[in-house]
Amino acid sequence: MTELDLPALGLGTSANDDFEECAETVKAALELGYRHVDTAQMYDNEAAVGEGIRRADVAREDVVVATKVHPDNLAYDDAKRTARESLERLGLDSVDLLYVHWPTSAYDPEGTLRAMDELREAGLCDHVGLSNFTPDLLDEARGILDSPVVAHQVECHPLFPQEELRAYAVEHGHSLVGYSPLGRGEALDDPLLTEIAEKHETSTAAVCLAWAFAQEALVPIPKATGDHVRANFDAQELELDEEDLERIAEYDVRERVIDPDSAAWNR
Repeated sequence: MTELDLPALGLGTSANDDFEECAETVKAALELGYRHVDTAQMYDNEAAVGEGIRRADVAREDVVVATKVHPDNLAYDDAKRTARESLERLGLDSVDLLYVHWPTSAYDPEGTLRAMDELREAGLCDHVGLSNFTPDLLDEARGILDSPVVAHQVECHPLFPQEELRAYAVEHGHSLVGYSPLGRGEALDDPLLTEIAEKHETSTAAVCLAWAFAQEALVPIPKATGDHVRANFDAQELELDEEDLERIAEYDVRERVIDPDSAAWNR
């Protein structure tokens, strides 16, 4: 397999580390119609995500399951060992998509990416992804990997639209998976997005997601629990018009929400 056709919307699970709440959220989302669930070693909820997948009345083969190797575990031997531990926690023989979470800490391009290739070759993941890379680091990784990069995951929302990385994804044929598509809530009170929401008689959250759905190659993965799971899913019914999209594109408010000092773009 060299291509991965990601559903238009995924379920993010960052910070959902209460076992029962996480498992029930995943179950509810899958039974509602979600077919892409994203977790990570860093989230400390892989076991709960796996339990939710088992509880749902949805066939495993119909769900794209993604997890990520922790930055501290990216040395060659650690990456291979902890990826297997992730599968044990998930209760799965393989994941559809395995990411390098951040190119920081123990990340070593040659060793880390060789481990990712070997994990794919061994059938422990179907596809390889990267997360929080810069264009230069993407170029480097693509030059080392035998596996195609099918997804690159970064913060992406109307207030931080990642034009360069979206164009890169289109050029190189992978999905740009957008985490924090609501800007960790920062976008919900934005004046322009609020105005557009009022125009369509909807929420600013729905506007953020509809903006993402309108972008080529962009797949938002909002984290949610409770009623927000359905509200995010229903946002797929909203279509922004060209005026809305142009106003957002020309907007002068740009805000990165997740910005650790160690991030590649700060080096």
